[in-house]
Amino acid sequence: MGSELRKSQPISKLLVSYLQFSHAFHLVFFVIGLSIGVMVSSYYKTFFPFTLQTTSSSSLLLPPASITEFLPQPPSPPLLPLQELGTDNVASDTEALLVHKMVDDGELFWKASFVPRIRRFPYNSVPRIAFMFLTKGPIPLAPLWEMFFNGHEGLYNIYVHPHPSYVDSWPQNSVFYGRRIPSKAVEWGSPTMIDGERRLLASALLDFTNERFVLLSESCIPLFNFTTIYSYLMNASESNIGSYDDPRKVGRGRYNPRMWPEINISDWRKGSQWFEVSRKLAVEIISDNKYYPIFKEHCSPPCYMDEHYIPTLVNIIGPEENSNRSVTWVDWSKSGPHPGRFGRNDVSEVILNQIRFGSNCSCSGISNANSTITCSMCFLFARKFMGDTLRPLLQIAPMLLGS
Repeated sequence: MGSELRKSQPISKLLVSYLQFSHAFHLVFFVIGLSIGVMVSSYYKTFFPFTLQTTSSSSLLLPPASITEFLPQPPSPPLLPLQELGTDNVASDTEALLVHKMVDDGELFWKASFVPRIRRFPYNSVPRIAFMFLTKGPIPLAPLWEMFFNGHEGLYNIYVHPHPSYVDSWPQNSVFYGRRIPSKAVEWGSPTMIDGERRLLASALLDFTNERFVLLSESCIPLFNFTTIYSYLMNASESNIGSYDDPRKVGRGRYNPRMWPEINISDWRKGSQWFEVSRKLAVEIISDNKYYPIFKEHCSPPCYMDEHYIPTLVNIIGPEENSNRSVTWVDWSKSGPHPGRFGRNDVSEVILNQIRFGSNCSCSGISNANSTITCSMCFLFARKFMGDTLRPLLQIAPMLLGS
């Protein structure tokens, strides 16, 4: 037995040596193979950088994200009125109810300045009026406006620019529900007033169906029914902006010689900020990068941009396209920097009919020879009507908004 054990020991030693050699051999080959793999991988990454990416075939058709940020984006489809979109699935938070979410004015003005080279729509479209409300907060006379718009869906769009801190509380069946735009604080007598107006214009220009643009305040009322106002504006060949040369201190006296030579004293005009403009002029107003900076720098109280910027701009770029009058009536019979206010006891059919038909003006802006609009119908809207005038206005509404 001892002899058999001594014979098996050399065999065991030989077997152990063989196994050790085998492991060393495999380890050497593993190291060599790993080295070759690293070298091949480096080679392919250097000369064929895209062949090793594990992207899907569809994603390879798209440019990298860093490139798409600078590629021009196609314009958004026209914004439809909320009545056509429905309100069942609209979120309740303020941001979700915005007409759009562009808070940067530069981006908004850039997108709004797009002008189609082909005027004919690729789909059936009805021209609309953009009613733009520049407000401090609520619209006390909203029930009157609800009556005005009722039954005319598809012929108008509404845009509201309130103070950014104001919290909306419109019911879902209101025409003002979901018609707010991203807003910023507006102060009387400062350039922010013009900023708010341009912000409203740009927001309305995003919808290609808007052809006419009316600026209103929370104290404005319509003087006629919707059909009459719609026909008047759609048949007009001119915009309606107060723009006149006032030789007094409150006119030419506000001109700053530092505006020269871009803006001359002969260009200087004054007018009401409550305008009505065509789409063509609306695009020019929000696209202006030449005269706006000059006004912003050199027109401060007692120079007021809201009374001079747009009247002067239009006088420079397109005076032949303007009627040189506003279609919004105000009471300047009282002295002072602000127009007269109307309270509850000031409202009557006699007073409103005097406003509606008591003036004569040029009708050269009406392009339709068969139009029933007469030259005595100079104003379509009026202000300043305080909140307590709502009840008497609703009582007069059948006369005011009737056929």
